[in-house]
Amino acid sequence: MRVAIIGAGPAGLAAARQVSTFGFELDVFELKPELGGTWVYTDEVGTDRYGYPVYSAMYKGLRTNLPKEIMGYPDFPIAEEKKSYLSQTEVLDFIKLYAEKFHLKEYIKFNTMMMDIRPADTKWKLTYEDKPTGKSFTKYYDSVMICNGHYNDPLMPTLLGQEKFTGVIDHSRNYRDPEKFRGQRVLIVGAGSSGLDLTLHIANTAEHVVLSHRKSELNIKFPSNVELRPNVQRIVNFNMVEFVDGSCCCFDAIIFCTGYKYSFPFLHESCGITIDDNYVQPLYKHMIHIEKPTMCIIGIPYDVCRFQLYDLQARYYCKYLEGSMSLPTAEEMRLDTQQDFENRKAKGYTNPQMHMMGPYQESYYNGLAQEADTASIPPVLIKIRDISVQRRINDLMNFREDQYRILDENNFVVSN
Repeated sequence: MRVAIIGAGPAGLAAARQVSTFGFELDVFELKPELGGTWVYTDEVGTDRYGYPVYSAMYKGLRTNLPKEIMGYPDFPIAEEKKSYLSQTEVLDFIKLYAEKFHLKEYIKFNTMMMDIRPADTKWKLTYEDKPTGKSFTKYYDSVMICNGHYNDPLMPTLLGQEKFTGVIDHSRNYRDPEKFRGQRVLIVGAGSSGLDLTLHIANTAEHVVLSHRKSELNIKFPSNVELRPNVQRIVNFNMVEFVDGSCCCFDAIIFCTGYKYSFPFLHESCGITIDDNYVQPLYKHMIHIEKPTMCIIGIPYDVCRFQLYDLQARYYCKYLEGSMSLPTAEEMRLDTQQDFENRKAKGYTNPQMHMMGPYQESYYNGLAQEADTASIPPVLIKIRDISVQRRINDLMNFREDQYRILDENNFVVSN
């Protein structure tokens, strides 16, 4: 069994760890010159020095918005220390330690741009380029695990009258440093995790920051130079923006914190993967290609304990590849997926929310673990994740001072 893994971030490394443990041959293809995926910082935006796309949403000074206690792997937790919220460099150092512990770096082909993946009889044909030389190569594999992350293709809405605006318009993916906005008036569009983080970050240097959101209520305390406004109605002229409540304000820059689209630009159409309004199909358990189960996508679900999820999905899939676990028939997998879709629709979920776990977390984790006869994710991690998310909403400016300590599989304590 030869397995190709696309990406050497936290998901790809979890996959490599499990694939190597099960004794399969593997290659990991990584776009960047180092491992770590989205946790690698670069000043580059747009294209790199070789002319290839830069896929990075990391900015200077980032701290995690989830505590380290839920960010480790089951067999390699983050070392105990007094703080729970780490910097980008501390998380990257941890990821490197994980790769070193399990000897994963030897499998990685760095500076490699995956160009095309397509089925070839019972195998997968992969075509990739070595970025420094531009040379193209082709290899065949028995299985492909796609672990390229969520932060590749930004969702960029177009505002009415946007062509009139003469200031900076950009997406959070290209944000690197608040100094660029010193003394400016900045509009942040979107109040998700990145919108809240960038609002705080840019408020340190900007004269005035407006956070535009569509939530009926957003009872979050911000610095004194931050103001909340509803959705944007239109761009009035070169610097004036009108909101849906009729109010207006002038800005030097607009930053969209509007999320990302799932994107797999290297998948040929013959792979049969489709994305309908950010709903990726045909995937069994949000990961395994129903029609071609020798392909899986690790890390699609969100609102989860990410590193733990990557490891569990990889263990599950390797049990299938090894033959110690059988999958249902294609028809049974389609019915299971359709039922999940209909259950979510009945609860008011939209297509972009079909991969959101949140309240489905525990049943999803336990379902995978039971089918694969492997360990699930401890309930205490789910509890910490849920309370830390609520703490971020309740006390955005101070929640990172909280310190968590796990007592056992079900209990924890928190202090600040």
